[in-house]
Amino acid sequence: MAEGPARKSTLLRQWQEAARRADAVTAVVDENDVHGVQQALVELARQLAEQAGPCKEFDRAVEQYRREQAAQGEPVPVEGQASVSSRVVTQAALGAASLLPGAGVITAMANPDAAAQGLDRLRSASQARARRRGAGGDEAGMSRAFVAELERLCRRHQWVVLFFDTWEQTARYLDGWLLRLLAEEFGAVPANVMVVLAGRDELAERQWAPLRAQVADVPLEVFTEAETRALLTARGVSDPGVVEAVLQLSMGLPLLVELLALARPHTVEEVDAGGDLADVAVERFVQWITDPEQREAVRACALPLQLQLNEDVFAAAARPQAEGWWEWLCGQPFVGGRGGFKHYHAVVRASLVRQQRTHSPQSWAAAHLRLADTHAAWRIAVEERLCEAERWEDSLWRRHVWMRRTTGCARIRQRS
Repeated sequence: MAEGPARKSTLLRQWQEAARRADAVTAVVDENDVHGVQQALVELARQLAEQAGPCKEFDRAVEQYRREQAAQGEPVPVEGQASVSSRVVTQAALGAASLLPGAGVITAMANPDAAAQGLDRLRSASQARARRRGAGGDEAGMSRAFVAELERLCRRHQWVVLFFDTWEQTARYLDGWLLRLLAEEFGAVPANVMVVLAGRDELAERQWAPLRAQVADVPLEVFTEAETRALLTARGVSDPGVVEAVLQLSMGLPLLVELLALARPHTVEEVDAGGDLADVAVERFVQWITDPEQREAVRACALPLQLQLNEDVFAAAARPQAEGWWEWLCGQPFVGGRGGFKHYHAVVRASLVRQQRTHSPQSWAAAHLRLADTHAAWRIAVEERLCEAERWEDSLWRRHVWMRRTTGCARIRQRS
């Protein structure tokens, strides 16, 4: 367990690719997909269905949940919405880890007898809670349907691997639910299901104690001096004084090493500036972008909320001058995410937003207003094809409502 968020995401991608080569069906969620158990389940099921066909039983459970919400007149939660860290740990649960690269660390993880005893204790406690709560509940019904889909998939595929990234953020929504899932409160979980958690911190000792014998910790360290030097050399940074300055400033944190390397500093003075570590690294990278409009586009695209940066939002935030730069932005080391939605690395985004809010509060507020108005226009366009009763069932309409409100609130708070 150690530093390394940049490499953590890379490792997860490599494990996901390795799992698929081993005839696994995989799905991954992170903080962009999770604001509750329902959202996580829907996103996991969507990805599994893309690879293995429709999850019909789960889809029926979701539809039943939506009908119940509509009957109660309650809005359905928005699906899929929503650092340079000091510690990153990837934790693999439910055994069967031999399919992963470097499996020697993992296959030695468990004392089977101790693991069985711990799991029995966890199941007993969960079943007691279930009896106290009683049957039913939307979340429980969807979870039971999800487990049924896992069982179906495991009959047809060698493995099913569920990845949960940025666990330090998503655990507050999912930790209790995942423990109940592994305790088989929603039904028997097949033995060839694997769960991989990736985050800064260790699992909560008290809650996870019954399962610790089945958990393998895979620590990621900061870059060694040799690794940092190799990366700088690959990026064309070779001056001995500059290399030493980068070693001192970055402390081996992968994202900062990468950003400083991309800035291609030529003198020690360019690296050895005062100020916050992350701000220095981010500012050095931004200054390296020679095109001033491209530089402003990078800053502007830090303003949209992490959950909703796609090509349309990019165009709205960065203005027409940035046309054609979306692919370039997606290729930057501080931009992550899957499919059409991307997000800035949390440390980079926080630094860019902080700088804009400090240096130009009026421009910062105006940019938020522009984004809020854009989402309002998109919401109106969606409304043209929906009757009023259908709006809360439309995920796109809900997304624009939510983004319009939250983006506008950021602007209002700044002006007040």
